[in-house]
Amino acid sequence: MRKEVFINKVAKYLPNDPVSIDQIEKRLGLIGDKPSRAKSIILRQNRIKTRHYAVDESGSRFTHTNAQLTANAIRGLFETNEYSLNNIQLLCCGSTSPDQMLPPHASMVHGELPDAPVMEIMTANGGCCSSSNAMKYGYMSVLSGSTSNAICTGSELLSPLLAAKNFNAEYEKLEKLEQNPIIAFEKDFLRFMLSDGAGACLMCDTPNKNSISLKIEWIESISYANELKTCMYQGAEKDSNGDLISWKTLESKEWLDKSIFSFKQDVRHLENYAIKKSVQHVVDSLAKNNIKSEEIDFILPHISSMYFYDKLKNGLAEAGAPFSDEKWFINLPEVGNVGSASIYLMLEQIFNSGNLKPGQKLFTYNPESARFSYSVALLTVV
Repeated sequence: MRKEVFINKVAKYLPNDPVSIDQIEKRLGLIGDKPSRAKSIILRQNRIKTRHYAVDESGSRFTHTNAQLTANAIRGLFETNEYSLNNIQLLCCGSTSPDQMLPPHASMVHGELPDAPVMEIMTANGGCCSSSNAMKYGYMSVLSGSTSNAICTGSELLSPLLAAKNFNAEYEKLEKLEQNPIIAFEKDFLRFMLSDGAGACLMCDTPNKNSISLKIEWIESISYANELKTCMYQGAEKDSNGDLISWKTLESKEWLDKSIFSFKQDVRHLENYAIKKSVQHVVDSLAKNNIKSEEIDFILPHISSMYFYDKLKNGLAEAGAPFSDEKWFINLPEVGNVGSASIYLMLEQIFNSGNLKPGQKLFTYNPESARFSYSVALLTVV
């Protein structure tokens, strides 16, 4: 008999009160004590109205670590007595922004859960797809019978990397050289895109008895790194050919002078390939699994900005995989772009909405612009 895997609980944790548009630079600080010239353009395009930061109102104190955000989301899975944390067999954690290089992120999350048992853990490093990779590892573990349950997470603590103090050394250097002291758009861009939070799901080999579950039909992941150069990066800089120079080979003074550890986005590369490759993977995955977009009730897309919504929607329609307006489930304007956590935050909202009905199909879409990786999944409400 073929084993099946079900998502039985989904939870989230968003730190502190929502941050409005006019509060962003109060929390993150002003680079060179001056408002960003790019801010209004970026916010007008991404249409994010509120977001969350693990930073206090003064912008002077960080309130959570990434591991703590993740552990808080996990605790949300066990607010009722249906399941016990003490019975969990596997913990899979994905993140773009772990608190340290070592120990791995899942180890630190496990350490924040003293009530959890000794168990197998797995850390999925990378960009937004790290959370999908964590989910796929948990799915395959339960599907294979290696474990009967798993917790999978996606989380981000990005605000410390977006703080003005990380860019001031570069700003001051430009000013001393009598150059125009404006931080490159590729860096400033992401300061107004990204935010903090965590999501978690509980997978089991049997569905809930008295409430809905999401049966995982399949998860399809792909990389186009063999075809395309890097688009989003951290801990490196690009040379004239578009190749990365690692922080390891740079002088330590350059780490600050060039804001090496900030997140950077090649927006032209993003514009040229993000939607094109998204459409290709979605269409290929639907064809491989013999399902048409018309058979799907909801599409949950992680899009970094509402700027890409119409482009993705129209691109899919032109490629023969149309999704009508009412099928799109997006919470980006309310919760922000939380990187790897975003796909879990959408799942949490729709799963706990009370609106899902048995038989409905959900299609999740999770892109990663770092070097163009994509992950999609089909879930059936049972």
